[in-house]
Amino acid sequence: MRKILFLMLSLSTAFGFGQKDELPYYEVPDYPEEFTAGTVAARMVDALGFRFYWATDSLTAKDLAYKANKESRSSEETIAHIYDLSKIIVNSTLKQPNISVDESLSYPEMRAQTLKNLKTAADILRESEDISEYKIIFGEREIPFWNQVNGPIADAIWHCGQIVIYRRTTGNPINPKISHFSGKVRE
Repeated sequence: MRKILFLMLSLSTAFGFGQKDELPYYEVPDYPEEFTAGTVAARMVDALGFRFYWATDSLTAKDLAYKANKESRSSEETIAHIYDLSKIIVNSTLKQPNISVDESLSYPEMRAQTLKNLKTAADILRESEDISEYKIIFGEREIPFWNQVNGPIADAIWHCGQIVIYRRTTGNPINPKISHFSGKVRE
């Protein structure tokens, strides 16, 4: 019952109920007092959320359209890829299969939903006593949580770095007050 109540609270917070249109990950949440597999995995997702928040904050149309070359993804296409990775991460923690859905989200909707997906996943992981139960499910295939770390989580962090480089190239660097080390915004 406790897990169901926590999940409902997490989902209501993640989807904005009780918040005034605030997106998660302006800063990394305070770290827990104890180290467990769940708290460490949650912290990795929180770090991804923080990096994604700031990599995608205040992007212009010029930033979103930027491509390093004609064969590469644009920043907006890269953000769509990170959004897809966030769905794999959250579906794993919700124990849901990954199903391809034809969606048409605007950039602000995609950014917000990516951040909410990551927050939901991190909140579930943080409370988990056994993260091995959170498998990546594709059809009948179940892939262990280990692949979450070197797959979607690491891949999304990699792509956040791409967006940061792209926005620097277009003359719109990220906020210089961001501290990735502390996960906070300096005054």
